[in-house]
Amino acid sequence: MRLAVVAAGFTPGEADQLRRAMAAWRRPGLISEFQEKLLKGMVANGLSLEFAERVFHQIRGFGEYGFPESHAASFALLVYVSAWLKCHYPAAFTAAVINSQPMGFYAPAQLVRNAKEHGVEVRRIDVNESGWDCTLEDIEVHSAAREHKTVGGVSDADALDDDDATADLSPMSSPSASETPPTVVDRTPAIRLGMRLVQGLSESHAESILRARKRGPFRSTEDLARRAHLPRKALTALSEADALGSLGMNRRQALWEALGQDPKARELPLLADLAAEDDTLVELPELSAAAEVAQDYETTGLTLRAHPISFVREELNRLGIAPAEQLATLPADGLVKVAGLVLVRQRPSTAKGITFVTLEDETGVANLVVHQNTWERFYQAARTAAAMIAHGKLQREGIVIHVVVTKLEDLSRRLKISSQSRDFR
Repeated sequence: MRLAVVAAGFTPGEADQLRRAMAAWRRPGLISEFQEKLLKGMVANGLSLEFAERVFHQIRGFGEYGFPESHAASFALLVYVSAWLKCHYPAAFTAAVINSQPMGFYAPAQLVRNAKEHGVEVRRIDVNESGWDCTLEDIEVHSAAREHKTVGGVSDADALDDDDATADLSPMSSPSASETPPTVVDRTPAIRLGMRLVQGLSESHAESILRARKRGPFRSTEDLARRAHLPRKALTALSEADALGSLGMNRRQALWEALGQDPKARELPLLADLAAEDDTLVELPELSAAAEVAQDYETTGLTLRAHPISFVREELNRLGIAPAEQLATLPADGLVKVAGLVLVRQRPSTAKGITFVTLEDETGVANLVVHQNTWERFYQAARTAAAMIAHGKLQREGIVIHVVVTKLEDLSRRLKISSQSRDFR
């Protein structure tokens, strides 16, 4: 504001309007309304036009992506705390972020995969175990006692818990190499996926399930429908999401049972304590592994089974398509082909029409740089594909790896996957 007054002859009121325009980053173009007055005022005060234009472009640039120092400090604190939680409590962090969806760049599928890569066990949705939200469950992990390292004949302190402080550390009591280390039990949390991930299931129906479950676990689909007062639509959503596994049925059998329930049937007081009829369970063939994964994505947006790309890896290998993990070792500036699910599409306003796309396969992620002309040439695949094959030039600077794309192909139909990317434009 001071610069506008002194250098360009603005009144204090006009300078305040300029400040407001700089803060209105959601309304681009407002600052440009002050361009002519700024330039003329600075030239009239003896400053060169070149200098005046540089000053204006700096002001406009800040207006497009600028914010107060306090705002930046608040974000930095959130980043620090989030990073600390993710490092030390990955299960709790992942469950909390999934429960806060939609948010962030990554969908639940990528959050779950990252948690598993960091040693967190993730358990499937189940009507007898899951709540509405994702929750933490204790899991006993039996492991050999931590290895006793010796330095100068003294056991490493890291091999002892606080409760072992009174243990005899004399050489006579040291375990021999031939002795089997004692077994200890560590308790680490696992994530139980919540029913909030089931497409088509309302929170009110999930609450009905939780209330009914207080009287004991469900024994059959009929028992679930009767005690939780679930309509056929809710039962179908749960069965298609493979959330009835604890009832002893595969996905197809569960769907068959769900479709057979009478939506008008309600619990009758005189028959409330009677066991469900022991009908002969129809033996239906299980889905193929690839079909199970496709159904997982269709009904919950993620899978705990194999990655979809793994089912077409042999075909991709024949086509010379490299796994994402190989991009770190392939020759830089060479031509490559990669394939994967589309996780994110980003087109920053400052990127001059470039779109950044992130692909994921069973080995990792690949970052694509798609220029405007390439995007327009392969618009259908670039804009809508859930999975794609990208041809391009490999660029690598240290650990930063990109593929500058020259061609895109839609891979969605081969995978029969309908996963949704996070698009930011």
